[in-house]
Amino acid sequence: MITDSYHEEKSSLFSPGAFLGERRYICDTAIATFSHEIFSEVLKMFPHTEIANTASANGHKPVFLVEADGKSFVFYMSSIGACLAGNDLIEVQWQTGIKRLVVFGSCGALDSEAVNGKYIIPTESYRDEGMSYHYAPSSDYIKIRNSSDLAGMFTALRLPFVTGRIWTTDAPYRETAAAVEKRKKDGCIAVEMELAGLQAVCDFYDVELYAFLAAGDVLDAEEYRPEGLKEPLNKSRPAD
Repeated sequence: MITDSYHEEKSSLFSPGAFLGERRYICDTAIATFSHEIFSEVLKMFPHTEIANTASANGHKPVFLVEADGKSFVFYMSSIGACLAGNDLIEVQWQTGIKRLVVFGSCGALDSEAVNGKYIIPTESYRDEGMSYHYAPSSDYIKIRNSSDLAGMFTALRLPFVTGRIWTTDAPYRETAAAVEKRKKDGCIAVEMELAGLQAVCDFYDVELYAFLAAGDVLDAEEYRPEGLKEPLNKSRPAD
């Protein structure tokens, strides 16, 4: 069973070096987005240099070193889904040596009242995907380890936020009413597709993960409407 996939052995039959060459150490911190629009806007705003790429039969995606306010950070657009996002992270870490990853994206609201107008800082994620079971011992939930530190940062910046459990799934078209109800009873306030896998990969490779979300579509309404997915981050505004 997939829940038996984890074992303690760190080495595998091959490493990213088989495809990417020797490890490199360029920068400690990376920021990843899932939005091509945000990705393009950041590159318009700040000086940047291409330093690496993630590659597959689908093509190459560039990884940049961005300079902003006297600081440098690795910046890339992550693939969607726990498996691909996790593999992107592994390849970026191999090529740049990052120790911290900040990642943000949209999600579906399971408790629209709790998340309305607020960023979501996940505390735990239900592991309804496959990637995490290869990188962490089996469990229903995986702890998002730096959630309290991130909440402290948001408080200092006076950004509106809510903390809580979320649900990571590989199968968005199987988010049924029964599945939503089960996760809500567990205390999940949102659903997305990457964080359980990303946290497991980060734990395995000693990368500190800082993750936050903004709700787009709503799954606890009488009728599903996808319109909110277009601009989820516009719903969350700093406090005056």
